[in-house]
Amino acid sequence: MAVRPEGTPVWADAMFKDVEVAKTFYGDVLGWTFGESSSEFGNYTQAYKGGKAVAAVVPPMPGQDGEAQSTWCLYFASADVAATAEKIRAAGGTVLMEPMQVGDFGSMCIAQEPSGAVFGLWQAGRHEGFELEGESGSYAWAEVFTREPAKTDPFFTDVFGYGSKKMKDEHVDYRVFDLGGAQPVLGRMLMTAEDFPPEIPSYIQLYFAVDNCDKAVEAAQRLGGKKLFGPMDSPFGRFAAILDPQGATFAVIDLKTTVGEMPEME
Repeated sequence: MAVRPEGTPVWADAMFKDVEVAKTFYGDVLGWTFGESSSEFGNYTQAYKGGKAVAAVVPPMPGQDGEAQSTWCLYFASADVAATAEKIRAAGGTVLMEPMQVGDFGSMCIAQEPSGAVFGLWQAGRHEGFELEGESGSYAWAEVFTREPAKTDPFFTDVFGYGSKKMKDEHVDYRVFDLGGAQPVLGRMLMTAEDFPPEIPSYIQLYFAVDNCDKAVEAAQRLGGKKLFGPMDSPFGRFAAILDPQGATFAVIDLKTTVGEMPEME
């Protein structure tokens, strides 16, 4: 697999107090199977779709059970996590977990952009990241939800060298970031007071592809998940946001079911 350019979304994982409940939930909703947990690395367990690695789940670290909040974390590719960590600090972000090597799998770092959304960096070693993308049961897209785009937008362009374009829509403040090509790699949505209670912090929402958005939502609700919004049609696909039984949010999207014309960008 070719090395992914700096700033490319490359991996996703989530911490759950009850990993077995998470495995049952995501196994049914997204069709995942799971490998053996690695006791050497905190019982980190990879998820697979069709035999290809798509994400991972992990229990809280010892002593964190009471304060751990289940949440999905998106990792961006970095050729040198230590150097990228310095860029994060220089751009006004915070390094929450200093760069560390994970055996021969690679090196990682956890950080926070200025408005509060948490993300990770991954410098690939033997583990190169997603083995499947844009297909049912795998990562499809991600968006940064923030109330402070004036801080968030320059942060991501400074750290990863992104180009950016804003959607031509007076009703929605939405921007996409790219790495110099026509295909964007990340979106950014303004959190409005009307749609987001003040206690909800900035976050990065991951979208996983599914064959049928409505059926995925039904499966999630059957297993104790909650629908936050949708299913909703869009030019990008039919999608919905879900809160899983342990409090982690994510979205599902049927990329084949599209409605309307693609919005203009400026």
